[in-house]
Amino acid sequence: MDITSASQLLELCTERDQDLAQVVAEYEAFRSNTSCEEVRKQMRETLKVMRAAVENGIQDKGERTHIITGYGHLFNEASREGRVLGGSLFHNVILYALAVGQYNAGLGRIVACPTAGACGVVPGAMLAVAEEVGSSDEELIEALLVMGGVGIVSASQGPISGAEAGCQSECGVASAMAAGAIVHLMGGSGEQVFGAASLALQSHLGLVCDPLASLVEVPCVTRNATSATTAVVAANMALAGIPGVIPYDETVVAMKQIGKAMPESLRETSMGGLAASPTGKRLYKEMREKYRL
Repeated sequence: MDITSASQLLELCTERDQDLAQVVAEYEAFRSNTSCEEVRKQMRETLKVMRAAVENGIQDKGERTHIITGYGHLFNEASREGRVLGGSLFHNVILYALAVGQYNAGLGRIVACPTAGACGVVPGAMLAVAEEVGSSDEELIEALLVMGGVGIVSASQGPISGAEAGCQSECGVASAMAAGAIVHLMGGSGEQVFGAASLALQSHLGLVCDPLASLVEVPCVTRNATSATTAVVAANMALAGIPGVIPYDETVVAMKQIGKAMPESLRETSMGGLAASPTGKRLYKEMREKYRL
């Protein structure tokens, strides 16, 4: 049993008359030589870590970071004081994504999904939506399994690291995973799950990886927030019946091809993009002098 594509995963669902969460749970149990119960137990722990990262990240004022200073805390205060636009769902998606990204930059414990640099996208989008619609923990565990399924087929066909294909393969894939999880939470079909995933990833194609001073802070943390909101938009469009048009498998292949065409300077080397801007170069010099790198 080896799942390598979205089309194959959907075919298995049809053949077995099971939903995506069930098939992914059985697949993970097979791969790890354990039981579906143990897989779900691990997903419960994953959910626990995500929630803790959100809570701790909101309180994190940047004591252990180098450039960013408590982005989750700042947004939370602005939201409470009515200084930002949008309703509670929009606020929380941004807040949670920023908080987890901040916490990661400060060496906090997070869930890499699919990478540490994109760790705020899934919890930012999924947890905010779950609170908005009143999802149970069991429903969230099912959604996390679906998220994992999108991640499995993404990693099987294309890179999921910025060093290989730019941030499209980190925040882009994370957004696709989050979009799929949200669609499942909302009762969407497997086809809609991957339709949403395709829409989300399509919106990230060509996104470069250009961290300032080689730190996973700028623009990484704020990019997590925008990718989380994109996931919600993509999920809404899929639930409304708007198709991804390009199947998810083909979108992942396109991402891989674009990544190969990217120059090395735009693939996590901090040699191009924002990292090569005058401010980016200044910050890099300051970091080198301060920490004697």
